[in-house]
Amino acid sequence: MRHIITLYLLLLGAWTLWSGLSWPWGDHFEPLLAVMGMLSTGLVIFIAWRMEIIDSEGAPLQLTTFRTLAYIPWLAWEIVKANIDVARRILSPRMLISPNMIVVPASQSSEIGRVIYANSITLTPGTVSVTVDETTIAVHALTQEAAEGVENGEMDGRVTHLEGSH
Repeated sequence: MRHIITLYLLLLGAWTLWSGLSWPWGDHFEPLLAVMGMLSTGLVIFIAWRMEIIDSEGAPLQLTTFRTLAYIPWLAWEIVKANIDVARRILSPRMLISPNMIVVPASQSSEIGRVIYANSITLTPGTVSVTVDETTIAVHALTQEAAEGVENGEMDGRVTHLEGSH
């Protein structure tokens, strides 16, 4: 039931943002539009529930607010640091690159956990996830330092903690 409520609230929030609807404290509020959004979101959830596609695998992560709020700023900081490194290498021809492929373990227990891990690697400049399987991720790294940053396992551990399977 918690999955259904969470999914409903997420879909309703996305619908609200995309519809341009302001809440009652804003300049523009249409009660009919708000009610239709709630009803249509509820209908989508009901249909998905009847089709049996809302289950624990459909929403396997127990993303607590604390874990999510701890992971996102950490990832943002890693992206900033990697951006600075890549920009310095582009602007300074003396800083060499050493492209290489590495394979790192993925300790996440769900497919979505591995997807978050692979996407986090790809979002970090200087590294790209190439393939993902049950236990490993192949990564192309622009430099040896970037490869070592992925190989040290910190991101893997943080995503596993985010997933709740530590």
